[in-house]
Amino acid sequence: MKRILRPSRGFSLLEVLVALLIFSLGLLGLAGLLVVSVKVNNGAYIRTQANFLAQSLADRMRANMPAVWENGYDGDYPETGTPPACAVGAACSTDDVATRDRTLWSQQLVDLMPNPTATVLCERNSATVVSAVSQRDRTPYDGLCTITMQWTEAGLDTQDEDAGTRQQTFAWVFQP
Repeated sequence: MKRILRPSRGFSLLEVLVALLIFSLGLLGLAGLLVVSVKVNNGAYIRTQANFLAQSLADRMRANMPAVWENGYDGDYPETGTPPACAVGAACSTDDVATRDRTLWSQQLVDLMPNPTATVLCERNSATVVSAVSQRDRTPYDGLCTITMQWTEAGLDTQDEDAGTRQQTFAWVFQP
């Protein structure tokens, strides 16, 4: 008698297990890639917020040049307190506007950044003395201001013990 060999149909259990193992390793790789992309995306978002905040304070300073001349924006941030309220129908002084700007910007800094600190320092290039307030409104500031912000950001290296406490710094030098 002759035996007729038929080709086997279907998969063996071993082939199914090997395919499942390869598929599982691919999914683990994709999950790791997703975690890294979320951390990088969050870091980019925070750096974008730092840029936005620096531009915001620079615009506030340009709108209140007499306070910049008097170093009204210099100092460490965030500050606490309530912004001054001007009397109804009365104009705020330049110092009140600077205090209000500092307080509101400090609140934005705390709201948008993780564990933030910031420093603003304006230095004139010369010893130019501009005495009249109306003259300061028209005279360009003859120096540079530096806004330096620091915050903590989660690191990408999961083996690092200090991965959650990496200090990031953003510094912007500009002329108001």
